[in-house]
Amino acid sequence: MQFKHPEILYFLAFLLIPILVHLFQLQRFVKVPFTNVAFLQKLVLQTRKSSRIKKWLILATRLLLLTAIILAFSQPYFSNHKVEERQHFFIYLDNSLSLNTNGEKGNLLQVASQEIIENLSDKANYSLLTNDNFYKNKTASDLKDILLKTTITAKNSNIEDILLKISSENNTNQPSSKNILISDFQNIKKEDLNNLDSNTQLVKLNPEQKSNISIDSVFIKENGSSNYEVNILIKNQGAAKNNIPIAIYNQKKLINKQTFSVKQNQTETVVFSIVKTPTFLGSVDININDTFSFDNSFYFSINTATKINVLSIGESLNFLERIYTKKEFNFINSTPKNVNYNQIPKQNLIVLNEIEDIPETLINSLVDYAKKGGNIIVIPHKNAAIKSYNSFFKKATIGRLLSKKKDSLKITEINYNHPLLKNVFDKKVRNFQYPFVKSSFITSFNNVSTIVSFENKQGFIKQRKLANSSFYWVAAPLNKENSNFTNSPLIVPIFYNIGKQSLQLSKLYYTVGQQNTIDIDTQIQKDEILTITNNETSFIPLQQTFQNKVSITTSNQPLKAGFYQVKQDDEILKNIAFNYSKNESSLNFLDVSNLDNTSISTSVKNTLESINNENKIQWLWKWFLALAIVSLLLEILILKFFKP
Repeated sequence: MQFKHPEILYFLAFLLIPILVHLFQLQRFVKVPFTNVAFLQKLVLQTRKSSRIKKWLILATRLLLLTAIILAFSQPYFSNHKVEERQHFFIYLDNSLSLNTNGEKGNLLQVASQEIIENLSDKANYSLLTNDNFYKNKTASDLKDILLKTTITAKNSNIEDILLKISSENNTNQPSSKNILISDFQNIKKEDLNNLDSNTQLVKLNPEQKSNISIDSVFIKENGSSNYEVNILIKNQGAAKNNIPIAIYNQKKLINKQTFSVKQNQTETVVFSIVKTPTFLGSVDININDTFSFDNSFYFSINTATKINVLSIGESLNFLERIYTKKEFNFINSTPKNVNYNQIPKQNLIVLNEIEDIPETLINSLVDYAKKGGNIIVIPHKNAAIKSYNSFFKKATIGRLLSKKKDSLKITEINYNHPLLKNVFDKKVRNFQYPFVKSSFITSFNNVSTIVSFENKQGFIKQRKLANSSFYWVAAPLNKENSNFTNSPLIVPIFYNIGKQSLQLSKLYYTVGQQNTIDIDTQIQKDEILTITNNETSFIPLQQTFQNKVSITTSNQPLKAGFYQVKQDDEILKNIAFNYSKNESSLNFLDVSNLDNTSISTSVKNTLESINNENKIQWLWKWFLALAIVSLLLEILILKFFKP
């Protein structure tokens, strides 16, 4: 039992006064002569005993009366906290895409928000964390307005980040702060929630349907000279589904439609054939009522092909022309004497192909080109002038060329984790016909990543990241007199991917909420910017200007799937498409019933009602006031009916 005004309890000391009065109250008895003395003595004894009992009863009722009144004025109560203490609650409300589905009572997010609103306490403060916002120390009234405006977002939060945020915020609040996590716990592992404290309660929101079909991905194949083959990968979770309608559109114009069937928990590929056009803004729609509706549409864009500019300076080698074909690249070969220096800034990739002595003018142009974002491959000459190479390396802050080594070496090691070789090999190749070199060069480079290596573990092809570009070093000449590497199957994916990554061409589609990098083949002035826009929104992405391109990066925006345009003023430079993350389509939900030492519920209403009841203040002053009245009535009855 606690007291709102405990200082009033000091008045209990005054209870000594009636006790002393009753103890020292003296009453003189008058002696009356009477003939029968024996009878009189007996009557006096009985009267004295009855009088003493009556006095003790009156004393007890008066003490009880005063005690009850004092306790009533001190306002006693039962509660888990002090009456002056304002409770704090930390609520995490998952508003990711997977909550935009129906449960037993309706839309999961809307029902959860409404039940929170209905069970807020005016005597508490609340901190609300969602996937896209954080609201700290809000009153019940403020939180109601916030919850009414809370909507589904494509942003997703990591459970570790959520728990870290709760922990850091609780360090600044009362120790009695309650934490409530409201989510469907999609794609969360049990061990992520094993260390929850006793003040944390989980509310698991369950979708009503347990079956979902989604468009997983789209890829394009050429089907002749005038058609594309659009391959659509459909993922099914749950029972088999038959005769599902699917349609493909170019913007809003229907191009084709068909039906398909998919087996239980399997994937199916649906193929459409479309006519090649310079620009195709495609959307694929599935007509089905399942757990999630957001993944029944998929967007992709086909833009006019942008060719990558590649300039080779030095010896003419056929393998470069075969790799950098006219279909995807603008390939130019030039000798050091005939280089058009005005064309260098316009290139996306420059290959120094076995130049014996690099001219100083070319060195200066290449250094300036690299600083402004240009990528360079250097293949040394068999008689390379080390002094001129080191002059270039020093100015570009790459490293040093040390010496030439005439030992024959095999090329045996492949770095499968390097970005250039990602998804190139189905499996790691251990035993293949190793290419070799008869002579190579030893270098001293800092902060390099090795793509392929010699048998002695020294790098054969290495990448050195510069401030705004990449420098690639091939440790040996690739002419047929020195090496057979040009006949190896490794040469095509390495040099091709170096060329493709020199300009990040737009993909068929990008994913909302992830970091995406897109290179725009344009030039802008210092005070100009590129924007990404559609009919509903417009934003300025993070962008970096180079001499021959503008590199834009998106992460937090956009938040809605659909088509967008990259614009320079009012000119549309590129169409891009965004889709929601496929992780949100998963029906993989954590079974929270297996968690230890954690309070778990499936109802937001029941959880909040239980917490409010635990923290509810039960006032006792009315009971003590009633006890005082009862004591007073007892005293009146004793005085009236108790005759000694």
